[in-house]
Amino acid sequence: MDTQDKLKLLQRASGLTQEKLAVALEVSFPTLNSWLNGKSIPRKKAAEKIDLLYLRFTGQNVIPDNVLQSKKESIAIESKKHRYVLQTIVKRNDLYNQLVLSLTYNSNKIEGSTLTEDDTAAILFENRSIPDKTIIEQMEAKNHQAALRFLFDRLVSGGTVDEAFVLRMHAILMNGIQTDAGSYRRYGVRIVGSNVVTANHLKVSALMRELAKEYETKTNDTLALVTRVHSRFEQIHPFSDGNGRVGRLLMNAMLLKNNLPPALIFQEARRFYMLYLNQSQTQGDFSRLEDFLCDAVLGAYTLLKVDEENDLGSLTAKEPEEVYGKILRKLAKAQRAA
Repeated sequence: MDTQDKLKLLQRASGLTQEKLAVALEVSFPTLNSWLNGKSIPRKKAAEKIDLLYLRFTGQNVIPDNVLQSKKESIAIESKKHRYVLQTIVKRNDLYNQLVLSLTYNSNKIEGSTLTEDDTAAILFENRSIPDKTIIEQMEAKNHQAALRFLFDRLVSGGTVDEAFVLRMHAILMNGIQTDAGSYRRYGVRIVGSNVVTANHLKVSALMRELAKEYETKTNDTLALVTRVHSRFEQIHPFSDGNGRVGRLLMNAMLLKNNLPPALIFQEARRFYMLYLNQSQTQGDFSRLEDFLCDAVLGAYTLLKVDEENDLGSLTAKEPEEVYGKILRKLAKAQRAA
């Protein structure tokens, strides 16, 4: 849920005028008005105050159905406008490269990589070695790029998203890094910093075969399915390492298979992503994670719109990167404050 939606729901639930709501949030009337109109976004402390007031007045820890439904309707409208998302991304080399960079940098950063986005770009597109960074981190970047290439090639050729696909993704991602790349773990693991109990390693294979039945399930609610599969995958935690990255690759494969763009999850919003994932696994509340992923998909449509509304092919080599980069920075900032 973005700041505008949250503030509007908060004002409706509290019955406060805009002036009194500004006082409750300890900000000026013009500042609150700017947030409500989407002209600016609150800083971290202000966003936390909004969250506390929202929970206080709504008495709920879940996203209202009408808010989720509204976002899903927006996604459905965009899906009808963009009937060939996968083909559009593959056809436009500048768009494809920007998505590969963003997905690789952010997914690895979420898992603790110290590479900057510039470092990642140099490794991916210039085959450079970064002197003060570990070989493992640089291999993780190149491997993630290779995994995305495999993902797109498989989907373009009409391949299925199944258990073999997931194992292959892990094999590529962990190539040269883990000795058990492409195989399920054979021992117990814990998710660092989480109270979520992972699956018994003896049951992993059976649980993954069961989960795989849902990867290409026909449904009228793709986002709900993707959210639940992603949550369950991460809770099973089938591999010794690389679960987060493989899980997000699987999630994006499912989205692309259903003519939706990949979810752009920025490292700036890691704490929200992890919090909502944890809530889905420990409380059975999928609404916040689903809402978060809806926003991530809607954000990706922004890149597709730019590609269509601007003749990027006529720009110089660097200009498309600047256009996409500016949009991605704005989306990351918004996601962090949402």
